[in-house]
Order: sequence, then C-alpha cells, then structure tokens
Amino acid sequence: MINAAIFASGEGTNAENLFNYFANDSRIKIKLVVTNRDDAGIILRAEKYKKNVQIISKAALENYTEQFIEFLKVEKIDLIILAGFLVKIPEAFVTAFPNKIINLHPSLLPNYGGKGMYGMNVHRAVIANNEKESGITIHYVNKDYDKGEIILQAKCPIDENETAESLAKKIQLLEFEYLPKAVENFL
Repeated sequence: MINAAIFASGEGTNAENLFNYFANDSRIKIKLVVTNRDDAGIILRAEKYKKNVQIISKAALENYTEQFIEFLKVEKIDLIILAGFLVKIPEAFVTAFPNKIINLHPSLLPNYGGKGMYGMNVHRAVIANNEKESGITIHYVNKDYDKGEIILQAKCPIDENETAESLAKKIQLLEFEYLPKAVENFL
C-alpha cells in the first residue's frame, strides 16, 4: 500500500475529491494533510475525513526541512501530492522523494508557470493573452517552479466571452477528473 500526503494551501477541494475517489482503494491511503496556513479550508475538509493535519509555516518548512523530511519518512509517506500548495518545495524534498512528488498546475505548461503563477493569476493571464485553449498539467516536482517532467495534460477550449472566473470553473472540472487518474498512474 502507498501512503500519501496531500500538501494544500487553500480550500482543499482537490484533496476532498481524492479522499472520496480513493476511499475504498486498498492500493493507497491518504495518511496526512500538510498546509502552510492555519486558516486554510483544507483543515476542516481533512478533519471531516479524519485525516492527520500538520500546519507548517513557509519559514519552518525552509528552516527545518531535514526534520520535516524525517517526519514524513517516519510516517512512511511514499507519495506527496501538491494540490494548490503555494510554497516552493525545498530542493532537499526533491532529493529525498525523487519522482514521488507530483504537482497540479492550472495551465498547459510550460506556458503560465513559474513564481506567482497560481490560481486566478494564471486564468487572468490566459484570458489577457487571448488564448484559444487552457487546461491543467500534472507533473513531477523538481528544483525549479513548474519545470518537472510532465505526467499528463488535459485541455479545454476558451470561449469568446470567457472570464477568468468561468475559466477557473472549467479548470476545476479538469482537476477533479484528471488528478485522481494521475495518482492511479503512480500506483
């Protein structure tokens, strides 16, 4: 059985989707949720599903990287899923968990990736550039923002009157459908 940790900074809708999707799957146990915000919606969602929650600040993640890696190893974490985690993963994590950290990004990388490109920032940029399609990328994490090997991409068309908000809804549907499939591919 694979033990997974989900790292998230926001509402946790993708995490909840994974909790439900893999609820009766003997191949994987979502053992732990990590967030960098004590007011993140993911906390209530995780508690509802009786998941262990760890809150770690960006500074603590950077300054106590080795201790946190050791904690994850003691917890026997085999896979880390970044689902809206808005802190750059320290390089030591990439070394400690090679090809075992996957990230969900709300654009078709390599476009609209990198520092500051998350959530509505991505959708606004896509709309401002009059793109004809957008989508999601699920990729392995390496030392550079959004530059790891791509696992899968899924696309959606952008309508003539698309707004960042309407595009965000389309992207979320892709995330709900394809993030579980990417985790299944890992399994």
